[in-house]
Amino acid sequence: MLTKRFFFAWIFFPLTALTLWNATPTFAQQPAQEKSLYDRLGGVYAIATVVDDFIERLLVNDILNANPKIKEARDRVPRAGLKFRLTAMVAQVTGGPETYAGRNMKDSHAHLNISEKEWQAMAADFKLSLDKFKVPAKEQGELFAIVESTKKDIVTVAGK
Repeated sequence: MLTKRFFFAWIFFPLTALTLWNATPTFAQQPAQEKSLYDRLGGVYAIATVVDDFIERLLVNDILNANPKIKEARDRVPRAGLKFRLTAMVAQVTGGPETYAGRNMKDSHAHLNISEKEWQAMAADFKLSLDKFKVPAKEQGELFAIVESTKKDIVTVAGK
């Protein structure tokens, strides 16, 4: 009888311990993490759609076109390339797998002499594009926070 108990304990306790060790108790489970901004925006195709609309707005914006440096850059850079770069950038900074391989904001905008007025015109066009595609307010806020973080590197002309 002692041998049977010993044998039972020898088999039963290690199996029980192994089962308990591998089990995830409900009280220790982590709450589901919120999806990335990239996923909440709908991924790269949705981002590309908004970027396409946004760039088209910028290209005909009279305030931006009044700046000869911006106009010159637009004539030099193909719109498809600009849309590609901006889509990759937005996808990357919102948590997507895409990688932006262009220059940083400071280097790519330093020669454009962008003013606060031009910055505000760009922001207004961005808002119109986001609204057109019904991007929710929370996601718009997160996107504008990202955009705002680049302002110090883009706006280089005081006043105007």
